Amino acid sequence: MRMVDIIEKKREGGELTTEEIKFFIEGYTKGSIPDYQASALAMAIYFQDMTDRERADLTMAMVHSGETIDLSAIDGVKVDKHSTGGVGDTTTLVLAPMVASLGVPVAKMSGRGLGHTGGTIDKLESVKGFHVELTKEQFIDFVNNSKVAVMGQTGNLTPADKKLYALRDVTGTVNSIPLIASSIMSKKIAAGADAIVLDVKTGAGAFMKTEEDSEKLAHAMVKIGNNVGRKTMAIISDMSQPLGFAIGNALEVKEAIDTLRGEGPEDLTELVLTLGSQMVVLGKKAKTLEEAREKLLEAIKNGKALEKFKEFLKNQGGDPSVVDNPEKLPQAKYKIPVPAKESGYVSNMVADQIGIAAMLLGAGRATKEDKIDLAVGIVLNKKVGDKAEKGESLMTIYSDREDVEDVKAKIYENITISSHAEKPVLIHKIITE
Repeated sequence: MRMVDIIEKKREGGELTTEEIKFFIEGYTKGSIPDYQASALAMAIYFQDMTDRERADLTMAMVHSGETIDLSAIDGVKVDKHSTGGVGDTTTLVLAPMVASLGVPVAKMSGRGLGHTGGTIDKLESVKGFHVELTKEQFIDFVNNSKVAVMGQTGNLTPADKKLYALRDVTGTVNSIPLIASSIMSKKIAAGADAIVLDVKTGAGAFMKTEEDSEKLAHAMVKIGNNVGRKTMAIISDMSQPLGFAIGNALEVKEAIDTLRGEGPEDLTELVLTLGSQMVVLGKKAKTLEEAREKLLEAIKNGKALEKFKEFLKNQGGDPSVVDNPEKLPQAKYKIPVPAKESGYVSNMVADQIGIAAMLLGAGRATKEDKIDLAVGIVLNKKVGDKAEKGESLMTIYSDREDVEDVKAKIYENITISSHAEKPVLIHKIITE
């Protein structure tokens, strides 16, 4: 088998066999297939697409390019959730304990963030003592006993994906549905999930800017999951403005605690109930989405979801008293309001640019080496559709430096006040097949 023949076949729109896809992934991972041939094939895939079968084969070839995690020692259906990312995306911090409180095992592998704010691990490390350096035995014990644990990505999972992702980044082939879908799904499958719930974002703060592209990606990932024997569901949710009110690590932990108390932002609460309902159904703890939602609401109301969050923090070395005393979380030196320059309605808020404003404060990383300031960030006082009077605070900047004119300028450039505005639709679609 020759790599050049595989490239030419795909260039002409042919369908690659399972063996050809395997040959490419194995050879590229080992280094016997050079970058220039891999990038030629990636470009051919970009233009010619792949069938559902090819996409599933590509995903599984990447899964088998390295280690896989065996979670069979954990009782029950292991349900994982993946978000395609956004601004103020606090969902995992709320979902994991909420779903676990109903007996669904949540065995979560998370990474550190590169972008507007930290990843799930960075956010959780705002809680003093919390750590994700667990042995596999500890991880499995925590999930079996408490139904929830989060550990850092370990071992040599999907090395083919890491290599191919870096190549796509520099060859103009990032925005290819089969390549994005197989990249995401290979990591989830290698991490041992039985069932997967996907939160595919759409809008200015999302990777996929249009609903059409988001829908294509969601369908692609759901089909891959179901084709390789993992029950998979997806929702398409709005990311035209930041989710919830908080952008920043400790600020988002506080918002997660508020939401678990039943006092969180309306959009974050609705999103976690929608995603959580799918997880509970896939975890076989409810027969319908309606029944699952009722159970989740009850877990918030009776305090079980909040107690589960405390238990989860304590298991992993964190101080559970922050739940009742959020002032123990890292605190910024300055709170600086961003007043409205005119009266009217907030009609637009460019999510990714507001996220970058938070990153300028130190809430996120521009490069892997950057150190995060866990205390800083931005809290929204107004969302799209809300009325604002001139001089009223649109947002509050939480900063460890007094001069934040650069951050204010970024915010003003990316928020629009008009004579009228409508609230965006949060849940665009639910995709189950």
